[in-house]
Amino acid sequence: MHHFDELWLLLRQHGSSNKREAECAQIWDSYSPELRDLLYETIRKKLEQHKFVHYDPLRAFQENVRALRSQTLSYAEYYARYHTTEPRDGWQMANPTGNKVIYVKQIN
Repeated sequence: MHHFDELWLLLRQHGSSNKREAECAQIWDSYSPELRDLLYETIRKKLEQHKFVHYDPLRAFQENVRALRSQTLSYAEYYARYHTTEPRDGWQMANPTGNKVIYVKQIN
């Protein structure tokens, strides 16, 4: 499980300012442990791969959490990962278009 200080260090090394540290810490505390870990890993991987992470730490949080809150996998991706079509690990089958089954996982 990752701690706020670890993520804050990543963002500072990336060039973020110290502004909004208290606000970001408060937001971090409101996330589930699962979402915290996903946020940390997402930002870490993006920085490692030289992908865009906003310099404003609050925007970095908001933009990356928005993408994480609702994850989707195609039917084929889900089957390849779990070797079943039965819902597992919080994933639910959905058919939003009426044409193609996908799996959706909501994260708090």
